[in-house]
Amino acid sequence: MKLDIIDLRILSQLQADGALSNVELARRVHLSPSPCLVRVKALQEAKVIQRYVALLDPKTLGLDLSVFISISLKEQSRDSLTNFERRIAEHEEVMECYLMTGDCDYLLRVVVSDIGALERFILNQLTPIPGVETIRTSFALKQVRYKTALPLPGSAQRVTESETFHAITG
Repeated sequence: MKLDIIDLRILSQLQADGALSNVELARRVHLSPSPCLVRVKALQEAKVIQRYVALLDPKTLGLDLSVFISISLKEQSRDSLTNFERRIAEHEEVMECYLMTGDCDYLLRVVVSDIGALERFILNQLTPIPGVETIRTSFALKQVRYKTALPLPGSAQRVTESETFHAITG
């Protein structure tokens, strides 16, 4: 799907606030509601917009500890990787999991309530996974930056109204 400047503005607005009504979104991107809704539906069908979520505050929910865990496997065969990935996907504490290059095979971001919960997670959930060789943890002392909005091509956040008008009127 080729994205034009209006699509990029729609995406920018929805990344900032996915709960915007179609009427408000249309107002912000200088469209009438019907064409705006058509564009949003096209972006959804093209899987540019995958889903809408609510972002929760982990501290308010008692999830005070954010931990990065590096895991190395005994072997990197397709079966070992597939088994590890299947097993790790079963755990709600695992917020992110990446297959890595370099010193470790996987990097996980895990959120738990406290050090005891982390210990239980490591001993009861990670250690029993077949093929796990080493587990290294690093604690986040402070979250300096966290964002969910992806950078959009052409700095869509700074598109001027005249560019928008030109895109609409041709």
